[in-house]
Amino acid sequence: MPSFHHGDVEIAYLDEGDGDPIVLVHGFASSKNVNWVYPTWVSELRKNGFRTIAFDNRGHGDSSKLYDPEDYHIGTMASDITALMDHLAIARADVMGYSLGARMMGILARTRPERVRSGIFGGLGIGLIKGGGPGESVARALEAPSLDDVTDPFGRTFRVFADQTRSDRRALAACLRGSRRLMTEAEVAGIEVPTLIAVGTKDEIAGSAQELADVIPGAEVLNIPNRDHMRAVGDKVYKEGVLRFLSRRP
Repeated sequence: MPSFHHGDVEIAYLDEGDGDPIVLVHGFASSKNVNWVYPTWVSELRKNGFRTIAFDNRGHGDSSKLYDPEDYHIGTMASDITALMDHLAIARADVMGYSLGARMMGILARTRPERVRSGIFGGLGIGLIKGGGPGESVARALEAPSLDDVTDPFGRTFRVFADQTRSDRRALAACLRGSRRLMTEAEVAGIEVPTLIAVGTKDEIAGSAQELADVIPGAEVLNIPNRDHMRAVGDKVYKEGVLRFLSRRP
């Protein structure tokens, strides 16, 4: 598996296929494989003519594990995207993030729009501005001695997921505490790249896709029927909607 260094942090990534580049940014407690390879996103995008790049966020997968929350400031995590693009000599790319990855993409689309050909918010709606998502109860669940010690239902969900993916739970807790910055409505209203917001209709974590679209000029909404936050990731409607969006964007 190839990797590169962004400062002292080693980032593992994959780079497959030819054509217009698209960078995939996974969600919290996930990885490039769990979020993008196993649900066949990488193979589908390659098949449809895209050079597909995905990486493990710092603290996740095969990338460096860090234990200071300051190392996971959302702006720092967003800069890992452009560092990878620079490493691969890619000036501009479509960028799709899921959940935490969508927060990273949103920061990038606002601060470095010249690098983002289009932006896709997966699994994140108005929660980008109004919060939601995992909080301190999840961090405590990740740090608990065992699953039996976790009583919070939300915390148990993420603890089970982290155990299933064999994640470094201490690194994830630090990531959660360090990356929780929200964007303001004014910042989000300043996003000018072509934007798609794709959220499951049963997603109780992301917040309303339409509310976020009402803030971002020209944003499109893709509702993923009958899917919650976890199960929307590999949904056929999600894939088909993203491919349609990518075929139409400038």
